[in-house]
Amino acid sequence: MTDYLFDAPEVKSIPVTGATAEYPVGRIFCVGRNYAAHAAEMGAEVDRDAPWYFTKSPSAATPSGAIVPYPPGTANFHYEMELVVAIGAPVFRADRAAAKAAIFGYGCGLDMTRRDLQQVGKDNRRPWDLGKDVENSAVFAALTRATDFGDPGPQRIHLEVNGDLRQDATLDDLIWKVDEVVSHLSNYYHLRPGDLIMTGTPAGVGAVVPGDVITGGIDGLAPIALTLTDPE
Repeated sequence: MTDYLFDAPEVKSIPVTGATAEYPVGRIFCVGRNYAAHAAEMGAEVDRDAPWYFTKSPSAATPSGAIVPYPPGTANFHYEMELVVAIGAPVFRADRAAAKAAIFGYGCGLDMTRRDLQQVGKDNRRPWDLGKDVENSAVFAALTRATDFGDPGPQRIHLEVNGDLRQDATLDDLIWKVDEVVSHLSNYYHLRPGDLIMTGTPAGVGAVVPGDVITGGIDGLAPIALTLTDPE
C-alpha cells in the first residue's frame, strides 16, 4: 500500500436512481455554446463546424441539495442548467452508434460560472479556468440509467431562482446531440466510465447572490437544487 504525505483527495460520486452503488466522478468535460439562443444572448455565434469544450476539475463536483458559500473573486456569479451525460464503457474514436451504446445514464447539472472572470479571459484571449473551474461549480443530481430515460429530445429543461422561472427549453434545442458529442470527444480522449459531459445551457442565464435558492429539472430525471450563502 502506498504511503502518502497527506490524505489523498476524496472520491466524489453521484447517486444513481434505483441503485445503492454510486457513480464515481472522473473527468468533467463541458460543451460550449450548444444552444443557439444562449450563444446569441452571450453575443456569440454558434460554431457549427464541430463542438468545442472546456473542463472542470473533479474536485468542483458537489451534490444536488448542497448549501455552499458564494465564491471569492467575483461579483457576477451565474447559473447554467444542463443535461449531464455519464459514460459507462470505454469509448475511443467511436461512431455515433458506438458512442450512444457507451452512455451509462443522464442527469441534471448546474455549471456555475464566475462570469466576470470568464469575460476577462475572453477579452484577453486567455483560458477560462478562473471563470469555470470553480469550487462547488459542478452540481450533479442523481443519475438515471440511459435505458430508463430513453433518447434525449422533447424533454423540457428548466431552471428557477427563488421559484421564478429563468430558463425554459427542450433538449431538442441542443445543436450537437449527445451521441454526436460523445463520438466527437472520443476522437481526442480515451473516454472511460466516470467521465461526465455537461452538454451546454439554454438561454436565460443570469446572476445569483447569497441567499438565492436555485432549482431546476429535466423531464424524466431527478431534479436539482443549490443554495448560496454568504462568502466565507
